[in-house]
Amino acid sequence: MPDNPSKRILATARDGTPITEELAEELADEAEAGYDLSHARRVGRKSLAGGDGASPRVNFRLRPDLYEQATQRASSEGKTLSELAREALERYVAK
Repeated sequence: MPDNPSKRILATARDGTPITEELAEELADEAEAGYDLSHARRVGRKSLAGGDGASPRVNFRLRPDLYEQATQRASSEGKTLSELAREALERYVAK
């Protein structure tokens, strides 16, 4: 009795689900039909500006000792490093 090619395992998903030719075809058909993204979960954090707009992102370098001190301070206050930096910058520019 010959093997059914649609049942042949092509790969295995992370959760252990076997990916057969048949499943691959079903997934491809579903993708080609398109998805309704109106109810999809938004990726990323909530905007600090409110609404749907993106918040500007700022990256900068610190000395290792300052980074360690800031990280410890943020942790002791129950904040993230970003929250601590935002609060410090807001106080600085408000002067």
